[in-house]
Amino acid sequence: MDNMFETGLAKRKATLGAEYVDGVFENADEFSRPFQEAMTAWCWGFGWGDEAIDAKTRSMMNLAMIGALGKMHEWELHCRGAIVNGVTKEELRAIVHVIGIYCGVPQAMECLRSARKVLAEEGL
Repeated sequence: MDNMFETGLAKRKATLGAEYVDGVFENADEFSRPFQEAMTAWCWGFGWGDEAIDAKTRSMMNLAMIGALGKMHEWELHCRGAIVNGVTKEELRAIVHVIGIYCGVPQAMECLRSARKVLAEEGL
């Protein structure tokens, strides 16, 4: 488990940024820390630590799935991470189109709004 946590911590920081991840753990308390630790080991260590899928492809998959779920805070966070992992503006647009086709236009509009915000903040 320690190895998965360390792998996960490195993958999480590489995608979301060390400042963000460090802040999550600094703000974690006795109640939330166990979840953050488990999620870092499981999602980021076990999931993202599997090198069968590269980080860019994994980011694109995550955006499609998180968009389908309508979890916009997480979508925006992973949109930033996807850019870090090499996802282009054109690829973000295509992901939003797929979300629109399979999840509906209203959800695609939410993702489009979030993507435009992130792209503007990132100067893209």
